[in-house]
Amino acid sequence: MDGKMLARLGAIVFVAIAITATVIELNRKEDAPASSPAALHSPDRDPLREGQRRCQRLGQQAASDSACMAVWAETRDRFLGRAPAPAAPEGR
Repeated sequence: MDGKMLARLGAIVFVAIAITATVIELNRKEDAPASSPAALHSPDRDPLREGQRRCQRLGQQAASDSACMAVWAETRDRFLGRAPAPAAPEGR
């Protein structure tokens, strides 16, 4: 066998293996997920979201706005999974 014939035979074997692998991959079936995705709860009106939008519209002035600071603190606590701080008792 000369070099050309050996190269052709190698190319044919390579193409045959590639076609076989492609057919096997296309015929393989994926398992369906065991559970359906959970439905997301989206409230009609979220006051925190409205506060975030208001602060966004304020731009640079939001850094000195006490309401925006409270909104950002609540947003941070929600994100980190912290419980809100208890309110200070009034009347003392």
